[in-house]
Amino acid sequence: MRIKKGDTVEVISGKDRSKRGEVLKVDPKKDRVIIEGVNIVHRHTRPTQDMPQGGIIENEAPIHISNVQLVCPRCDEKTRIGAEILDDGTKVRQCKKCNEVVDK
Repeated sequence: MRIKKGDTVEVISGKDRSKRGEVLKVDPKKDRVIIEGVNIVHRHTRPTQDMPQGGIIENEAPIHISNVQLVCPRCDEKTRIGAEILDDGTKVRQCKKCNEVVDK
């Protein structure tokens, strides 16, 4: 997967199109990511001992990886990602627009 936890991504399709957020969790088996502040769902809960008032809880739901694109930290645009092997043999991610290394 080309998107990792902590990356800033932009949603490119769906009800939350053009929203940006940080990746909180990546599920490579299901090809899904959870993004901060995107794809909010409401869950109605009964009162329990932990939450005596109950009520409506808002959580981020997973979104498919094909519906998001990485935002380059250098050029601040959504971009495709390429792989590059450095001289020391490490493999890093590269922005296709500005050709800069995305990894820290």
